[in-house]
Amino acid sequence: MHVARRWAAILFVLVVPFVAGCGGRDRAQSVSIKGSDTMVILGQKWSDEYMKAHPGAVVAITGGGSGTGIAQLINGTTDIAQSSRPMKDAEKQKAQEQGGGAVEEHAVARDGVTVYVHAANPVATISMEQLKGVYTGTITSWKDLGGPDRPIIVYSRENNSGTYVFFKEHVLGGADFVERAQTLPGTAAVVNAVTQDVNGIGYGGIAYSGGIKRLGVLGADGTPVEPTEETIRSGAYPLSRPLYWYVSAKAPPAAHALLAWVLSPAGQAHVTEVGYFPIR
Repeated sequence: MHVARRWAAILFVLVVPFVAGCGGRDRAQSVSIKGSDTMVILGQKWSDEYMKAHPGAVVAITGGGSGTGIAQLINGTTDIAQSSRPMKDAEKQKAQEQGGGAVEEHAVARDGVTVYVHAANPVATISMEQLKGVYTGTITSWKDLGGPDRPIIVYSRENNSGTYVFFKEHVLGGADFVERAQTLPGTAAVVNAVTQDVNGIGYGGIAYSGGIKRLGVLGADGTPVEPTEETIRSGAYPLSRPLYWYVSAKAPPAAHALLAWVLSPAGQAHVTEVGYFPIR
């Protein structure tokens, strides 16, 4: 019994430091990413590929909306915030005041906010003014857009969404969304709703487009512009935008190493695999 206890004690001394050391290495290589639901599939792709290429790295990603990611960057509960809208100067200042250091802004991919309708909808294009009318409630029938005499069912994102903020600023000009708009928690939910509603209309990132029809958006000269890599990269598509990662200057080295990889040719090569476009 005494021999058994002695060996147990020896093993405990040897094993505990080893486990503690492993845990320390894992924590040193771990990165948390939170924010944009529009970007969550892109962030997941990057995290999966990065961990394959960098054994020992641990990258955890969750959605919740751009506003959620930015709030958690400010309070120090995430290393990287994914956002489909620019972080406000006041938000950056608040993050710095709370001890996180200066916030670095990095455009990591390109997107075009896409207008979704049911695949059976005969309408093919919409102007920015018409889109504003639909979402502020002054246009209520598909007949007013060249379609059948049926009511337009409006689907939108929640107000913590960066895409919601982008749409409100660039399409509605700051006006309020119509009260009857049905707000949904993620772009996938908007797409799913429109695929099941022949009278529905929604909006979201270009990568979320399965089972729906995309409307061309009229440009400044009245010409319909489809959301493609060429029109989004050139800015010809009226709802083109960059997608962002925000990271504190004081974030762990592992977060900056991941960011450098995302911006490298290796990381950017994965952007088109999920339906967005490289930033470079």
